[in-house]
Amino acid sequence: MSTVTRATWFVRGHVQRVGFRWWTRARALELGLVGHARNMDDGRVEVVAQGAPADLERLGVLLEEAVSTTSRPGRVTSVVRQDGSPREGTVGFVEK
Repeated sequence: MSTVTRATWFVRGHVQRVGFRWWTRARALELGLVGHARNMDDGRVEVVAQGAPADLERLGVLLEEAVSTTSRPGRVTSVVRQDGSPREGTVGFVEK
């Protein structure tokens, strides 16, 4: 059984009002991750996910792809990742 870890990404670019959170939710659910994606007041999208480290790495790669292989909406100009401790009771993956 894999260790559960948690990561937060701050995604900058043209990522609001283009379906980016919906796309992120779909990829996270495919990977078996839990957490959320939410628009921030400064135009970024915050993505918080927890699950197996390899699945978090895969989500990070998908978020950062310069040319999306999965039809990611919008345009990403930068992604910053912060690791953290998993939180008990987190279920599902939602758009906020």
